[in-house]
Amino acid sequence: MCRWRHTSAIRSIETFNASADSIALYLFETMPRVNNVNTTDILDAIQLGCRCMCMCLNADEDNFPFAGNTVRPHVTLRTSPPYIDIDNPGRFLHPLLAASSEFGVSVAEECIDSISRAVWLSYTGSLPLPLGRDRDEDHNLIDRCAPPIHMSPHNMREAFLALYSLIRYRDSDRARELAEATVETLLEVWGPDTDWDYDRLTRKFGLVIRHRSDLIPGIGRAIGPLTRVYRVTGYGRALELAITLKEKALDGYFVDDGEYDPEMMGTHGHSISAVMLGLAQLADLTSDSNLMNRVKAFYDNGLWDMRDELGWSAEDVAPESTDPDRGEANNTGEIAETAMILGRWGYTEYCADAERILRGFLLPSQLRDTSWIEEPPNPKCSDAKRDVANRLLGAWGFAAPYGHETVEIGLNKGRLKFNLDVLGGVAGSLCEVYREITRYDQMGHHVNLLFDHETDAIKVESCYTNATLRVTLKRPGPLYVRVPTWLNDVGLQVEGDPGGRLTNGYLLIPEPPINRPIAFDVPLPIQHVTLKHRSRDIRVRLRGDEVIAMDNFDADLTFFDPLD
Repeated sequence: MCRWRHTSAIRSIETFNASADSIALYLFETMPRVNNVNTTDILDAIQLGCRCMCMCLNADEDNFPFAGNTVRPHVTLRTSPPYIDIDNPGRFLHPLLAASSEFGVSVAEECIDSISRAVWLSYTGSLPLPLGRDRDEDHNLIDRCAPPIHMSPHNMREAFLALYSLIRYRDSDRARELAEATVETLLEVWGPDTDWDYDRLTRKFGLVIRHRSDLIPGIGRAIGPLTRVYRVTGYGRALELAITLKEKALDGYFVDDGEYDPEMMGTHGHSISAVMLGLAQLADLTSDSNLMNRVKAFYDNGLWDMRDELGWSAEDVAPESTDPDRGEANNTGEIAETAMILGRWGYTEYCADAERILRGFLLPSQLRDTSWIEEPPNPKCSDAKRDVANRLLGAWGFAAPYGHETVEIGLNKGRLKFNLDVLGGVAGSLCEVYREITRYDQMGHHVNLLFDHETDAIKVESCYTNATLRVTLKRPGPLYVRVPTWLNDVGLQVEGDPGGRLTNGYLLIPEPPINRPIAFDVPLPIQHVTLKHRSRDIRVRLRGDEVIAMDNFDADLTFFDPLD
């Protein structure tokens, strides 16, 4: 099995043919490098993402979220296929409610209300399951008043994520009742040995089942949100279902040696990363070290069949993909979340991986410059074609490590898009990571990532935005500062003599001063790495963990300066 990080073989790729009309419409001014690339500010990325989510509600359809978009060759926002009506509402509510409740991000209540109504509507069908309304081939609603009938196992994850968010941040009894009812229904119509009772679902309840999928691209994706539902409700049946799914996932999928088996797991990168994260969240909740070891084994081994050293991860893991540099930022966000959980379990090197992922790919790949997106003709005054560039500011999509547009899409005049489910997923992951930049517990203060951050316990001023790393404590307690792996030979140099010592990848200062900055000299070395992708090697120049130059192969819309 080919591992991208271990092989330098570059094979030729099979390109795809664009239709004649798409080539004719592929008229635009090239923009070799985009502006306003972010490598340092997680909270700003979250804020811009939240703005985008609230801007991308469809005024022609009850202000429910748009699903996706294209920006080349056509420019338009797009509605959902019927079987994923719950997808974006579920992914939007998590970051919007977390950011507004925990980090002070301004989110209009009307935005939350609109997205919540989409969730409630999905639960008005014949069973307490998330369902979608009937649509034509262009995704237009056939009958606005008809009940939803389309079900996809793939999107049980998003339903539980929406209900969890409404329970945790809005104390919603309605969401709590629906979460419990959904769990009970799933325990009746799905089993680890029998799979789905498709006959009952279709004949008795009149549902149209989409994506009759295996565990990983299907209901297995719900392990993490079920774990979260249990955390905020204590509803034991949710934990029972999560553990049942976990046991199924360990039987031939996430195996002891951590190898990736495409026959078992499929090739949809986001489903694989979502189940991996869910297993880590469940292991963290239940203090299950055997389960966490399975997660760690896959992170260390099989995950490298679908990621690179910057955390870029393929949307389609299949070796025959015609667009091999096409990533999906959802996956990258979940890799970073998983890394921070492993870091909390004492594996310090995973926090280092998360930092490089954030600075090297996830933050830079946000759409923060839309000056190149043309406003489309809109003779019918469709909301899908109104102010598209402005509304998409802050989205994420399917970028290559080097830019928004992959080499293959550019050569073949393919469709460039920033699906909004990806936006919701990444913003949610960034909220989880942002919370873990620093931590204050019975052991004291932990500085896990070297980003600017301030809480009621600590203030961190990053060495990437200042001449030195400065940490100011607002509460007493020992201070642990993670030492980047590239400083292992020299360690952290501290101004003054606070009496520190190294322990498990952190510099421990047992009795730090309160309300007085501690300054750390953190020289950011220039480093070079080579990303081993399926079709090409990509050379990267780093300053610490921040990319400053990268091969871009003359692609358009690149993030960094080219390497000479």
